[in-house]
Amino acid sequence: QLQLVESGGGLVQAGGSLRLSCAASGRTFSRSTMGWFRQAPGKERDIVAAINSIGDNIYYVDSVKGRFTISRDNAKNTVYLQMNTLKPEDTAIYFCASDPSDVAGLLESWRSPKLSRSWGRGTQVTVSS
Repeated sequence: QLQLVESGGGLVQAGGSLRLSCAASGRTFSRSTMGWFRQAPGKERDIVAAINSIGDNIYYVDSVKGRFTISRDNAKNTVYLQMNTLKPEDTAIYFCASDPSDVAGLLESWRSPKLSRSWGRGTQVTVSS
């Protein structure tokens, strides 16, 4: 099971940009689908983006399409989330997660507990208006 640590969050004005990183330790990163999730105050956690092991299958939730970009560097065991044109409604704690399935499998199952899935502890993103 991977150990995941997010970084890169912070306070930014609306319209600004942030780049989140998720560093993984463990041998299975390059074979894992990775996802970014967020949880706003008083709301449930929701998926933001996902990328398969080799980066040729990517998913975005509609609300971030055209503004956010997920990418990964398997040599560095790191997945990124470039966030541009940030809006106050993007304010949330952002989490990364790994999953041994493909993107479709992660989208279907991420709400259910799974021993082979790992979660980071999150990084706070606050967008001021």
